[in-house]
Amino acid sequence: MNASTLVQKLWNYCNVLRDDGMGYGDYVEQLTFLLFLKMADERTQPPYRQKSIVPAAYAWPTLVAQDGDELFDHYRHVLEALGQQKGTLGLIFGKAQNKFQDPAKLRRVIVDLIDKENWSALGVDVKGDAYEGLLEKNAQDLKSGAGQYFTPRALIQAMVDCIAPKPDEYVCDPACGTGGFLFTAYNYVIAHHPNLTREQKQHLRENAFTGVELVQATARVCAMNLLLHGIGSETSVPVQVTDALASDPGERYDVVLANPPFGKKSSTMIVGEDGRTTSEKEIIERDDFWATTSNKQLNFVQHIKTLLDIHGRAAVVVPDNVLFEGGAGETIRRKLLHECEVHTLLRLPTGLFYAQGVKANVLFFDKKPASETPWTKTLWIYDLRTNQHFTLKTAPLKREDLDEFVTCYHTANRHARVPTWNADAPEGRWRAYRYDELIARDKASLDIFWLRDDSLAESDNLPAPEVIAQEIVDDLEAALEQFRLIAADLGGGGSALED
Repeated sequence: MNASTLVQKLWNYCNVLRDDGMGYGDYVEQLTFLLFLKMADERTQPPYRQKSIVPAAYAWPTLVAQDGDELFDHYRHVLEALGQQKGTLGLIFGKAQNKFQDPAKLRRVIVDLIDKENWSALGVDVKGDAYEGLLEKNAQDLKSGAGQYFTPRALIQAMVDCIAPKPDEYVCDPACGTGGFLFTAYNYVIAHHPNLTREQKQHLRENAFTGVELVQATARVCAMNLLLHGIGSETSVPVQVTDALASDPGERYDVVLANPPFGKKSSTMIVGEDGRTTSEKEIIERDDFWATTSNKQLNFVQHIKTLLDIHGRAAVVVPDNVLFEGGAGETIRRKLLHECEVHTLLRLPTGLFYAQGVKANVLFFDKKPASETPWTKTLWIYDLRTNQHFTLKTAPLKREDLDEFVTCYHTANRHARVPTWNADAPEGRWRAYRYDELIARDKASLDIFWLRDDSLAESDNLPAPEVIAQEIVDDLEAALEQFRLIAADLGGGGSALED
């Protein structure tokens, strides 16, 4: 069975369950519980013959043997009991709830869908791609909010191709969402190093990758996604459920790949005795940070700098405000340019993310040893935004849309880069700026453009009406987000502007 056939089969059941009010996200979550139990049972059979971490009283055969209300009651007890376990079981089943409304439909999913497949025998490309297909469909359901945890896979692939992780390296995503960066990095190493030793394969499966996720429900989906892609095992999945920004974890990594959460500053709503609500901003104060700020994205940039080992490489998606914001933003940019080699900036077009109103970039930098002179010599910028128009459904970003950027990035030797922009080629999208030019800019802003916007010059070049409409929505969403931040800074908590 191929991935598309399996996705269709899985999705057909979801359409049946939606009539009972089960949303896409709930369906993916229930599948995660059942798939884990089925795969754990499969590993006890030949040729594996492994001891299951699932207590026998809650193992897969006990679900298959039940029907009707007895199955419903038993399934609820299984979720509750396993959610109280530690380790991998606690990660997968923590706070789990039965979202099925009809015992007969739960029975159908167990017997007709999950039990009929040998999931452990399916290739990781089939079952991994099938699960990914479900996650992408869930992300497309804007009402669910799942899109904020889903980075476009074409962008992830290009970022990993540029970073080029190696077999013996340690890779971290401190805001891992559904795990896209981690398994893509794993796939990259497998594809580019066909003669891995047994020890290297074990390292990749058990030690190489670490994901951190704040939301329990997302972490469990990530854990299953990694398992289906061949990372970890039923006894150990490299996902931690914690607030990545709370402290320096101590571990250091060769590679950090991340798309930290966008949106409002971290804040806690407080209800006073008079019933009025105020917002208490969560200022992150850490000795390893250059500046103290409540801006989540700026704090993630500082946190990623901490996570990197010396000469470690990072590729991180950041919203535009990280490039131009004053105050702490300026301090962080100047420190980053001095203490790290900030060598590449990819300006992304709008219309890529399921979270609307996002204008984003990818910042590539390497951590370096202490130095009196700045490590950044030249910042190369690729503008994929000007005169580029993408939408999530009718014109989605494809990996080939990033081919020129990846070629220009020149992973094999970054010092051999050649600009595509010059006085005779003003439409070139690849251009270099020296450190002294960057530092001399107001607030050391990295928000740099040079291409002419054709839509402003000639009406004949206007994009399709639906693209224009979506760009207007994106601009308004981005402006509203900035107003929220301003309102919070003024002490009003932004309550009048909340959704």
